Amino acid sequence: MIPYGKQDISQDDIDAVVDVLQSDFLTQGPKVPEFESAICQHTGSQYATATNSATSALHIACLALGLGKGDWLWTSPITFVASANCGLYCDAEVDFVDIDPKTYNLCPEALERKLKKAKTENKLPKIVIPVHLCGQSCDMQAIRKLSDEYGFKIIEDASHAIGGKYQDTAVGSCQYSDITVFSFHPVKIVTTAEGGAATTNCSKIHEKLELFRSHGVTRKPELMTHAPDGPWYYQQVELGYNYRMTELQAALGISQITRLEEFVNQRHKLAMRYNDKLANLPVTLPFQHPDSYSGLHLFVIRLQLEDISKDRKTVFTELRESGIAVNVHYIPVHLQPYYQQKGFNAGDYPHAEQYYAEAISLPMFPLLSDSDQDIVCSTLSNILTS
Repeated sequence: MIPYGKQDISQDDIDAVVDVLQSDFLTQGPKVPEFESAICQHTGSQYATATNSATSALHIACLALGLGKGDWLWTSPITFVASANCGLYCDAEVDFVDIDPKTYNLCPEALERKLKKAKTENKLPKIVIPVHLCGQSCDMQAIRKLSDEYGFKIIEDASHAIGGKYQDTAVGSCQYSDITVFSFHPVKIVTTAEGGAATTNCSKIHEKLELFRSHGVTRKPELMTHAPDGPWYYQQVELGYNYRMTELQAALGISQITRLEEFVNQRHKLAMRYNDKLANLPVTLPFQHPDSYSGLHLFVIRLQLEDISKDRKTVFTELRESGIAVNVHYIPVHLQPYYQQKGFNAGDYPHAEQYYAEAISLPMFPLLSDSDQDIVCSTLSNILTS
């Protein structure tokens, strides 16, 4: 079976983890800060806070920006549920903005229309989370312009996008946002097995992120309500969580990130081969905006259903039965039963729903060989033309 995604673990990665196993620290040692520094060096951000997952990073990012009861968080319906759930964790209300039908990212024009209406209803969002689907950045300059006008904060969900660029600047620099969140799940561009991180350029936000990551506890005297009782002293100053990354995860991340450019370059080579080999099939290939250099976590095609005799489910099933573990990213969040119980319905976000009806994610990972990619392309061609 050819998977849609797969980690690339080298002997250097293994050795880095073994070194930690043989060290004095399995958690809360020197490797997590070292990994955070590596993230900052890559992205150009001032601060990075490593966590045990991107979901945790999204949660503490919302908390650090003060999201709470009575507030609104808006995001894209085409994302994993964590991009919306993080708002509910903070007891806020969640809403969605339809996607751009070309990039599949949150549409700035739809966002502006929704903001104008929300202003008249006194329901403006406190936070907007643009999701960089497949690794391609949203139009962050346009979204930031709306942020300045309407007063919301921005968290970039860049779970797919480490190694990508927007306007020749690394995703994660926070040039147009308050916080950027990354994922290091095994199928992502670099992995820490499970893990995430939040970058920011604001020292106060960084302090909040660190507090919420670790029980709301601090040993910094400047954050305490009175002078420490002694060198052992700590205070809980917020209600935080145990979202810390382990030394093992960080060691793997430090090793992996040294190959980040290599990984992204290989993904682009694979994308070019797909674009060439699938050009004459009844599919819509991924559009790449000239302002964006995608991390290419995913390679999503859209079936031109009017030109083929099969529906998406049949094509998907036949690919799986042929040994190609394709996937679909994503089921629109507003169509999930949990969110429909909150009042969302089919038809609310037509571009997202049309995308979902046609999308299939093809295998995309650095270890995908040319021969296996050729099998994917020929199998898809046979299925679509039979």
